[in-house]
Amino acid sequence: MPFPHLFTPLDLGYLQLRNRIVMGSMHTGLEDRFWNYPKLAAYFAERARGGVGLMVTGGISVNRRGWLLPAGGTLNSRADLRNHKQVTSAVHAEGGRILMQTIHAGRYGYHPFSESASPIKARINPFTPKEMSLSRVKQVVQDFAQAATLAQEAGYDGVEV
Repeated sequence: MPFPHLFTPLDLGYLQLRNRIVMGSMHTGLEDRFWNYPKLAAYFAERARGGVGLMVTGGISVNRRGWLLPAGGTLNSRADLRNHKQVTSAVHAEGGRILMQTIHAGRYGYHPFSESASPIKARINPFTPKEMSLSRVKQVVQDFAQAATLAQEAGYDGVEV
């Protein structure tokens, strides 16, 4: 067998995976609308049921200016917890583990309120981002920390930054 350890458990110290199969982050679009979270939960649950040991969500914004799309997927307040708990509960019920990918879209945010380190527009985007001040950059760092805290409360097994 070319990969003799693929189906063996992996102890990460704080977390044990049932195997070494990881599904990387794929933005399905279901993350971007709160009414799609039951579908997103079913999507990840099916992969866990199929044997994936660890999954990574599509990008979840740490604040509204960092959205990929207007009203995109976020975890920046307690009001967002209910949706995310649907996903983590569904995955855990099938024996899987799930990480939340945190993002700030920067100049790739497809909305007029985007912000980035510079006001340089991405070629694939019609919107020019607002240049962030140093204090704004520091706030976004805090937003990442807040999203990680909320992710833990929502039941995620870890956070990808």
